[in-house]
Amino acid sequence: MQTQRAAPRLWVTPAQQRWASSLPMNTVVLFVPQQEAWVVERMGRFHRILEPGLNFLIPILDRVRYVQSLKEIVIDVPEQSAVSLDNVTLQIDGVLYLRILDPFKASYGVEEPEYAVTQLAQTTMRSELGKLTLDKVFRERESLNSNIVHSINQASDEWGIRCLRYEIKDIHVPPRVKESMQMQVEAERKKRATVLDSEGMREAAINVAEGQKRAQILASEGEKAEQINKAAGEAQAVLARAEAKAKAICMLSDALTQQNGDAAASLSVAEQYVSAFSKLAKESNTILLPSNTGDISGMITQVCTRVRIIICIPVQSRVTAVYKL
Repeated sequence: MQTQRAAPRLWVTPAQQRWASSLPMNTVVLFVPQQEAWVVERMGRFHRILEPGLNFLIPILDRVRYVQSLKEIVIDVPEQSAVSLDNVTLQIDGVLYLRILDPFKASYGVEEPEYAVTQLAQTTMRSELGKLTLDKVFRERESLNSNIVHSINQASDEWGIRCLRYEIKDIHVPPRVKESMQMQVEAERKKRATVLDSEGMREAAINVAEGQKRAQILASEGEKAEQINKAAGEAQAVLARAEAKAKAICMLSDALTQQNGDAAASLSVAEQYVSAFSKLAKESNTILLPSNTGDISGMITQVCTRVRIIICIPVQSRVTAVYKL
């Protein structure tokens, strides 16, 4: 941007002194560069804005009064002090990006528009920082930048300038506040470490208890399965013995019904009788014998008549035959 008056040297950087040089002279035929707008006055009054390219002016009557750049302009906002909501003094600076949208308003709406926008950015930044605490200033820099841009645009619409974005560069806090912040960060880290250790111990205890619980459940299930298998085996053994005994009884009953079955039964009883007496003689020195010990055949007949052998054959859970000897 170029005007007749020099810009203040206190806030303008060397790159921004482009508009502080002399304005182009009226040579009747003028060539306007791209992305520039030349404001022409005729006899001291606004006449028109020259577009990029070839333009013609009337000597003496027409004069180029302002040269506005339509490119995006970058302005460094000087460092300034601001007080946060919790009464902490901060030193903060930033970068402002803007563009001239209306060369007429930028020329006649405000004197030195870039300087005005810079001052507006500083005051707006102080106002927005006063609404936030120190912790929120660091956490909400993005929202702070957007609020500053919004506030600047509300005031700069009458100047034909549009603020594109604002970025905070550095935030400096007092040394004591910085030390307290570091101590707070260290305390927070220690707290997190302690919490993580306690959570680790809790998880370990839970895992150990869960493992013991599962081990006990598995052991009880194994014992239960063992008892079930043992009972099933015993039941099968009992059934097998019962079936074997039933088959033996059936075979015995069949043998008794055959010829000479009684004689075979008498012979078996006699053998058992003799074997019983022989066992009595081995186990004790005193033996009570019947009076007719010498009459073995008579004794066997007497035993056979007094002893009843009842043979039951299980057929459909009923007693089907009874044999008496």
